[in-house]
Amino acid sequence: QVQLVESGGGLVQAGGSLRLSCAASGRFRSINTMGWYRQPPGKQRDLVATITSGGVTNYADSVKGRFTISRDNAKNTVSLQMNSLKPEDSAVYTCNAVGLDSFGRIMNVWGQGTQVTVSS
Repeated sequence: QVQLVESGGGLVQAGGSLRLSCAASGRFRSINTMGWYRQPPGKQRDLVATITSGGVTNYADSVKGRFTISRDNAKNTVSLQMNSLKPEDSAVYTCNAVGLDSFGRIMNVWGQGTQVTVSS
């Protein structure tokens, strides 16, 4: 089985920065897309940013210019550098990986989530 372990959440003041990291472990053939999603209290989970194994990135409009997603394919890790944080960025941030498991089947794996709280 594949597991995603996140780290780096916490409490920060508005205008501050945080860096989230996520590492994939276990047996799998490949990971195509890794990304971050977030879910504010009482709201649905939405995309924050994704990155493919080739380095193609996609960002939610609300974070463009403030957040940067990066990836280390050799280590199967993805990071999210969050700058100029706003209170509305407060949410549970969850890592996601899409690829092929050890049997060649499509896998869509989620981490346990990490809380990010931005105080005003």
